[in-house]
This record gives sequence, C-alpha cells and structure tokens, in this order.
Amino acid sequence: MDAFFASVEQRDFPELRGKPLVVGGDRSNRGVVAAASYEARKYGIHSAMSMATAFRLCPHLHRQSHRMSVYQEESRKIREIFSRFADEVEPLSIDEAFLEVTRTSQRSGRTATRIAHQLKQEIKKVTGLTASAGVAPNKFLAKVASDMNKPDGLTVVQPHEVQQFLDPLPVKKIWGVGPATAQRLKRLGITTIGELRFLELEELVDQFGKAGLHYFQLSRGIDERPVEIRGRAKSISTESTFSTDVRDPLTLSRTLEQQSEELAQRLQEEGLLAGTVVLKLRYSDFQTITRSRTSASHRDEARIQAEALDLLEKTEYRERAVRLLGLGVGSLVDEDGPVQLPLF
Repeated sequence: MDAFFASVEQRDFPELRGKPLVVGGDRSNRGVVAAASYEARKYGIHSAMSMATAFRLCPHLHRQSHRMSVYQEESRKIREIFSRFADEVEPLSIDEAFLEVTRTSQRSGRTATRIAHQLKQEIKKVTGLTASAGVAPNKFLAKVASDMNKPDGLTVVQPHEVQQFLDPLPVKKIWGVGPATAQRLKRLGITTIGELRFLELEELVDQFGKAGLHYFQLSRGIDERPVEIRGRAKSISTESTFSTDVRDPLTLSRTLEQQSEELAQRLQEEGLLAGTVVLKLRYSDFQTITRSRTSASHRDEARIQAEALDLLEKTEYRERAVRLLGLGVGSLVDEDGPVQLPLF
C-alpha cells in the first residue's frame, strides 16, 4: 500500500489531501513518525524519524494521531481481496504481502501483470486507496519492483530482464545490506548491484561470511524461497512511549487499563484466547525488562489488567522513572479449540 496510514487519514479527512502529513506521536523529541504522506516525503521526512525533526524540516506539517483499529480494518478488507486473486498469500506487515499467482494465471489465462492491474483496481474500488505492485519471477525481485514507481505503481520484471533491471540499482536494495555493509562495499569500489555481481563468490564469502553467498545470489536475481502461507500470530501486543518519563503509578495503571481493553478487543475480534500475559517496561536509562505470567487461557479484560498490575509490582517502577510501557498476550489458541484447564 502507498503511505498506508497517511493515505487512510487523507481519504477520511479531505482537508488533508495534497498537504504534508505525518501519522504518529506528539511533537516532542519522544514522538516518532509512524507514516509520512508523499507530500511530506518531499521534505525528507520518513518513518521512524523523531516528530521534532519532522517539524523542523517542514514547519507547516500536519500531524494525525494513529487510528490503529481503522488501519487494521482496511488491512482486513485488502487481504480478502488478495484471497480472490492469489493461490498463496504471505503477509509481510499490515500493508504489504507476497502473492503467488502462477496457478491463478494458468487457470484463468490472464498474465500475472493483468492480475496485478486488476488487483490494484479492486483495492482502489473497495478502499479508495492506491497500491503499488511488483511482478517478477521471485520474491526478492517482486519486492524491489514494488518500490520502484510509487505511488500507484506497477513494475514488471520479465525473466530475461533481470540483470538489466538489477545492475543499475544501489547495493542497499539487496536485503541485508545496511549502511555499515554498504560502506564496506564502497571501500571495495562497489556501489551498484551490477558492480557487486562481478565479485567472485569466494571473495564475497571471505569478506562477509555466510552473507556473502546471499549477496552473490541476490545480485544475480536468484531467490528460491516460496511464498508461504503463515499461521496465526503467536502473540498480540501494544505499547506506549511517554512524552516525559513517568513516575506516577496512577498514569501507569491507567495506561495498562487502556492496553488491556485493546488486547481483549483484538482477541475477541480474532476469536482467540490467551494463556500468557507479558509486561514490557523501559526505564529512563533505556534498560528494558519483561515480566510474564501464564495461566488458563482466557480473554477477560479485567483478568488481563489484574495480571498486568501484578507483573508491574515485580518491577522497580516505584524507584525508577519509566519511558515506555507495553503489554502483550501470548500462548494463543482458537476459542473453539482445545484449551488447557486450570489444575485446581
């Protein structure tokens, strides 16, 4: 999806259309950009940037608090569309997925490119949002292609065009090549995938260990991983980063109350029960700890909150200021499936 959170906000609030917009926390140094519209990206604003920096880059920037339940509902609609167009769907995140359409194409007589075009049209019709698609022989190439012509892009990489497509691209387009690896490659005189491709496998392995084989293969467009249908999530969590360090027990308990309500609602929506509650706490010095408790499976909001408060007492929150508070549930089971009963 194209700037998913920001695009949903601009769709629902027409006065924000065409304006630089970010979704995320407040304007303090602790607030973080979760998503930026394409108008905001022109100013160099991107996700994970501090909100304070974003407003320095664009003083007339508009900010919206996130509405996660709305984004989740839109994601659900989009995945329903995926299931009508593809044999296998592998979600990557709330707004991105791999689709395997080989058998769909063979059955219908439609090319993969035609399927992608129709898929984009259906998403636009149902949600009012635009998506960008990459059509290619494997996951790596499709992922890179999907980012090429955003927003509302459709990029196709035919098998005979793989090296022509890859060679001019910067090495950072290869999965696993971060800033540090890119600098090491630059010291070797390598800045593009085409230049990387001319390194011998032995040299890459000598320089980067097992990752060298990975770089060797991807630089040639080789990626044999199948699209995998993932099972149900193993856990659900939520967390809050405070604008100032918190020492007030009431603030922490109210935060846990809100988080417990959110988790119970999500369990209800997905027809799940949870057997484990996990508390995450980050102190002002950035030390992060977790505490957990396992019991009989349930999704009772009051029980989740009570267990969270008990876990909070096992921390040093009374002596140390808290920067972040998170709550999660795990050991998830279907409500209609077998459930571990309490011993007594």
